[in-house]
Amino acid sequence: MKVAIVKYNAGNVQSLTFALNRLGVEPVLSDDPAFLQSADKVIFPGQGEASSAMRSLKEKGLDEVLRNLNQPFLGVCLGMQLMCQSSEENDTECLGIIPQKVVRFDTSNVKVPHMGWNDIHGLKSPIMTDIKEGDYLYFVHSYYVPVCDETIATAAYPQAFSAALNKGNYYAIQPHPEKSAEAGMKLLENFLNL
Repeated sequence: MKVAIVKYNAGNVQSLTFALNRLGVEPVLSDDPAFLQSADKVIFPGQGEASSAMRSLKEKGLDEVLRNLNQPFLGVCLGMQLMCQSSEENDTECLGIIPQKVVRFDTSNVKVPHMGWNDIHGLKSPIMTDIKEGDYLYFVHSYYVPVCDETIATAAYPQAFSAALNKGNYYAIQPHPEKSAEAGMKLLENFLNL
């Protein structure tokens, strides 16, 4: 199986690569449009800041490529947020794959970033197979996607937000699966099995 990890200026992909290795997959880090289009699965990780990440995607011409892929695609953390229409983080226009706006946690009632283990609920979609209601995953984020039509799992901090999204062949998760122990590995394995 040919698994591509999108190469752009956002985040450490080493731990994600190691997690995929444990599942028997040797992913290829690539910013080559032809390779991304030909991969069986594409993973779009990210940590960092939305506007500089989008600038990097546009400079490489990857924004158009990512919007038009047909294979199973998984956005992780900032990758999930960049798949949305826009982000309040520096008022950023994003990829627009999922028609939602990313908003900042209200700092008047919670500590930001939301960081640590959180339980997930309302699980839908094959990507959640064998993950149980209330399983814990590891989150680090200051911005979130509100619960919406595309939500396939929720978490709360303290209000409910989207822990995972799905639209067609596009899947997205806010937590870091590679840092989320057994449930995170199961999520990655489910994605590879789509």
